[in-house]
Amino acid sequence: MKTEPIPALEAPLSALTAQLSGLYEWQGGFAFNREELRLDVDGKYPQFTASGAIHGVALTRANWIANVNATPNPNIFAGPIWYKNGPPSMLLWNFVTIEVTTGGGVPVSAKVTLTSPATPPSERVFTFRSPFFHPVEFEFDSSGTTAVTSIDAHAHPNRPATLPAGPITLPSVYTDAGFDVRLRPSGLVPAALAGPGGRWSDLEMHDAMQAFWSRFANAPQWSMWVFFASLHETGTSLGGVMFDDIGPNHRQGTAIFNDAFISIAPAGDPAPAAWVRRMRFWTAAHEMGHAFNLAHSWQKSLGARWIPGLVNEPEARSFMNYPFRVSGGQSAFFANFGFRFSPQELLFMRHAPEEFVQMGNADWFDNHAFEEARISPEPKFTLELRSTQNENGGLEFMEPGVIELKLTNVSGEPQVVAEEVLKSPDHMTVIIKKRGKAARQFLPYSERCYQRKNMALEAGGSVVDSLFLSAGKNGWDLAEPGYYLIQVALHLTGEDIVSEPLTLRIAPPKSYDQEYVSQDYFSDDVGRVLTFDGTRYLTAANNTLQEVAAKLSGSLAAVHARVALASPLSRDCKVLDVGKANDTHLESVQDSGGSVKLVKANLGEAAKLAGVLDGSQRVIQTLCPTDYGYYTSMFKECLAESGGAAGGGEKPKAASNKRKGGKAMAAAAGR
Repeated sequence: MKTEPIPALEAPLSALTAQLSGLYEWQGGFAFNREELRLDVDGKYPQFTASGAIHGVALTRANWIANVNATPNPNIFAGPIWYKNGPPSMLLWNFVTIEVTTGGGVPVSAKVTLTSPATPPSERVFTFRSPFFHPVEFEFDSSGTTAVTSIDAHAHPNRPATLPAGPITLPSVYTDAGFDVRLRPSGLVPAALAGPGGRWSDLEMHDAMQAFWSRFANAPQWSMWVFFASLHETGTSLGGVMFDDIGPNHRQGTAIFNDAFISIAPAGDPAPAAWVRRMRFWTAAHEMGHAFNLAHSWQKSLGARWIPGLVNEPEARSFMNYPFRVSGGQSAFFANFGFRFSPQELLFMRHAPEEFVQMGNADWFDNHAFEEARISPEPKFTLELRSTQNENGGLEFMEPGVIELKLTNVSGEPQVVAEEVLKSPDHMTVIIKKRGKAARQFLPYSERCYQRKNMALEAGGSVVDSLFLSAGKNGWDLAEPGYYLIQVALHLTGEDIVSEPLTLRIAPPKSYDQEYVSQDYFSDDVGRVLTFDGTRYLTAANNTLQEVAAKLSGSLAAVHARVALASPLSRDCKVLDVGKANDTHLESVQDSGGSVKLVKANLGEAAKLAGVLDGSQRVIQTLCPTDYGYYTSMFKECLAESGGAAGGGEKPKAASNKRKGGKAMAAAAGR
């Protein structure tokens, strides 16, 4: 067994030629007050992108990304900001201009001017720090096999005609991707630590990483352990794995199994030894890419996408694709493979917020590759999210979360949009992320197919609607105390309108009664009843809401409970009576001779419950102004027809359905 010697370096592996791209920094009057600029306009694989990281007080951080192009002055670049992440108060601008000053042929500083039509400009002068975007450390350890960290680019005859001759190393791959790569001394891991037959399990590798990786720490850091071994316990079918998802800090360790299928060249290959070495090298670079939080090329539209609209790249000649998956198989792949990452992968690694990419930070495939939403450089609309948070900046425990969506025409001329553009979550992707947990896509209980009717939205005009976010097909997405980040992409023809993130905070319970009642409250049935504004069928859920209204009468959850209880009482409802049959089985319903019965409205009780709509700011805020207006209109219409009479009475006419699909008006069965 041998391990290729790789010396530890005190300087970057390669010195880039003079260029303007790289990392620039600005330091304010306090240590915590600083900003970073990453300019990406020349050098290896330029993306014509600039990104900024703003570090504020109380550990707050904001990020922006812009597409920038050269101006008549070769040292000035400008363009629109298309991505923002962080507190809106730190991200007031939508355009950036960058002017680089050079000295002796190298960049010295960059003046950054952020502008927006409604906001005073912000100007900073940043100092050039590095031609790289981030630093990173690699440590290559091995057990019973050779660590393959380099290949001869021309060793195998199946290659692109334009591929330069010479060595390609794992460090140089990531240097080309924009990282200041440094190496830790390589080491040997005793084979005795492996399982039977010298095969490694994920747990054994995780233990070995903690014991033998010189930089191991349960904390985010720009450092990675790359482990070369013979075989995984699953056998020869696994060539490599990013195994480190056991502890609290993921993506720190990756492993390559040299004796797996990657050690067997195809029959008749003209250079089998070079094929095997190249395949082992490719596997290592691929698994290391996963540690940077890159997904497979064909999986970019899967998982908990932070920004929707990702485009799969099944034919990409990238380290993140599988050679045998492309048309023509591995031979076609390597014939056109330049030993690099795709542009959207480079954009993610270089410019995504640091916590999305850094090892040991965001969980695997969380916040991944947001850059492929179909965002126009000159958007015609903006989408704003407004929350129902109280004056203390949060939701009460058990208070349902409702947000208002405001779509505004900013094009300067009338635009045609569908009347139902905000009425259904079917036209949008909603992402909910609880701090410290993986992001989830909100999936509403119901889907609706509207007949499309267009309307003209005047310049500067807006449409507003609401979205009930607490519960859906995933269960209760907003329930546990803590901080949540909400982001919405509205899918229009040929364009995605992406909102800025909205932060919600759910407070902890205030009393034992809240904790006790919440055990029944956070159920699927209660979620459905609150979503559909009531039921005459789910009696257990109604009982829970009545308990909330009685025991927690002063809470905002009680406001929502009373509205849901009042709604079905305000009109006649049809209810399926199945006698003693099991109502969850259609056969039982048929066998029981079930029948549809008309349950009369109880306007007196409805009015009593609806009295919660007292016009106070507290009630309007928790229901959101859009929904409050709908509820008051609905209840007034029903009561006015009977003269406000209590008990049963004439059948009131149905209120017009002003709500969208999330909480459609109904005395719904909820099933």
